[in-house]
Parts: sequence; structure tokens; C-alpha cells
Amino acid sequence: MERPNLRRIANELGLSVTTVSRALKDGPEVHPDTIRRVKAAATAAGYVPNLHGRALRTGLTRTLTAILPMETRDYLSDIAKLPLIEGLTIAAQAKGYGLSIYSTTPEEEPQENLRRLIQAGSADGIVITRMVADDPRIPFLLDRKIPFIAFGRSDSPHDYAYVDVDNETIASEATSMLVEKGCRRIALQLLAREDQYSTARKAGYAKAHDRAGLPLDERLIGLEDFTMQASEGWISRLLNLPDPPTGLVCANELGLLGALSATRRKGLTVGRDFHVVVRDNTHICRYLSVPLVAHTVDMVAIGHNLVEGLVRQIEQPDAPRMHCIHTGTVELIGGG
Repeated sequence: MERPNLRRIANELGLSVTTVSRALKDGPEVHPDTIRRVKAAATAAGYVPNLHGRALRTGLTRTLTAILPMETRDYLSDIAKLPLIEGLTIAAQAKGYGLSIYSTTPEEEPQENLRRLIQAGSADGIVITRMVADDPRIPFLLDRKIPFIAFGRSDSPHDYAYVDVDNETIASEATSMLVEKGCRRIALQLLAREDQYSTARKAGYAKAHDRAGLPLDERLIGLEDFTMQASEGWISRLLNLPDPPTGLVCANELGLLGALSATRRKGLTVGRDFHVVVRDNTHICRYLSVPLVAHTVDMVAIGHNLVEGLVRQIEQPDAPRMHCIHTGTVELIGGG
């Protein structure tokens, strides 16, 4: 069904779009009877002004939307997104744009969410996340000439704007660090199976095994919604294997908290009996007093880059699309 707009209301009433617009704002130059007719028609049609008529005048809402799916239904699952949202918000404000967060549940279909967002017409540009192989959202948006930028890369053949983290190198370095500590059986936490983030991390993990001449045991690769509880259960199961791992490449801070609980229950001391390298975007790890290695990525800077690249497309459609990859920094925590 076509979304109600000023032109449709104007056609129904036999008025100009300008008159309808002025009537909805109680313009003194419009007769009171016309104002009443226009407002009644708008109410009946379910018309909602788009940022008080700005889109009508300029074609722009001065609003950016970031689609950020919930990782899980766990109440702490999205803590790592907070620095990203901070960066997006500050950068959007500096550029003169508002930012809206379009949050979705894990079960929702990304393509359908995108269709609904575009139909609402509430944003000048969109940030998409959770990229998958040959992501169908890329040609969908390119074909419609809708400005967008991806947080993450797909193996799509199309040229599109993206900001990404070098997850393959980070996972490779993390695995090699554990090998250097004497670990020969190393577990790897991943998140969504089809996510390119997980694909890149597994590739880096596999390359490090190959360099070290170690066999890769698929039983040590976990693909779950790694809440604290899920992580604790998974690590506990691995530690009960006849040949348990002695090292872990951990997905995130919540996965780490679950893993620490599992090692404590098993009577293992992290830093001596069991070694961990974790992706830490919130700097929580430095307050845990546990010896480990943390890979930190500046998510605030990523948020800034995403907005910069998106606004460039909105305001300079012919400018080159941003292609930006962030590396991580390594920090030793508690003597790790």
C-alpha cells in the first residue's frame, strides 16, 4: 500500500502541495476552512509529517539509521555495541545529522527489516551490519541508489562502502600467541555461523594452526550465542574431554566471563593451566585481575568512520566509496 504523502492528499482535495503543506502548519495565509479540510484528510489517510516537512523541501531528513541486530536475547548481549553507538552518535551530530538505531531480534530476516526501513523513508542513509557471504542487501541497496555503508565485508563482486575489522589477522595472531605459550590444543569461540566475522576468524585460526604444524580439531570450534551461560557450558564440556584444550581464542567479553567461571569450577588457574586471548572492545578485561591477552579495537573510531563514509555518499554521490579496515591493539592484562 502506498504511504500517505502530501501530493496524494493534495490531489484528493484538489489543492496544491504548497497549500496542503502550509495548512498542516496552520499557515496564516490559508483559509481556516481549508486548514480544517486538510487536517481531516491527513488524519483519515494516516499521514505523518516527515521531520516537519523538511524532506518535502530538501529531499533529505538529515537522519542516519544504523541497523544493529541484537546478538542474543541475553540481557547483557549488546554491551560491546555501546562504544560503536557512541561513535556513531557523536560523528552524526558533528556532521549535522540525527542518528536512529533500528534494533532487531536475532530471529528476524535482515532483508525484510531493510525493506521496512526503506519503505518508512525515515533516513537519508543506512548502516548495515552482520554481513554474510555475497550479501543480498548490497545489490538491493545499490540498485535503488540508496546511500549505505557496511560494518563488515562480504565477498560480493559489487563496489560498496565498508568499514571493517581485520578479524582474520586478529584471530591468527591470537592463536599464534597461545602456541607460543605452549598450547597445542586451542579452542575458538565464534558467533553466528553464516556471519563473515566468524568466517574470517576461523580462517585466521586455521592459518595459525597450519604455520605451527598443528592439526585442526573441529570439536574445539564453538558456534553459539555466547552469552556468559552458554560460554561457561561450552568450555566446561571441552574441559571434560579426554584431551581438553589448554588455550582459548575468546569471542568477546561475555564469552570470557563464562570461560573464567568454567575454569574456576574445574580448578584451573588462568595464566598457568589455561591461557586466553580475548577480543575486548569495552576495556572490561583490564579490571578483571586475570592474566590474559586482550585484542582491543577502537569501536568509537569505527563509528566515526561509518558516519564519515555514509555522509560522503549522501552529500557527494560521485565520490569514491570508503574502504577502511581497522586492526587491533594488543594489551597484556594482569601479567598475561
